[in-house]
Amino acid sequence: MDRGKDKVGYEINFTKYFYKYKPLRRLDEIKKDILSMEKETEGLLKEILE
Repeated sequence: MDRGKDKVGYEINFTKYFYKYKPLRRLDEIKKDILSMEKETEGLLKEILE
């Protein structure tokens, strides 16, 4: 028996055991969110500069 080849410990692949797939959002939902954020921040730059 060659003790030089012994290894201590174990590597756990967390992605393999704990990852749960979440489907991507639809493009129209993302576009709607971006446009709503743009409307919310429309006047902020003017307020900061004045």
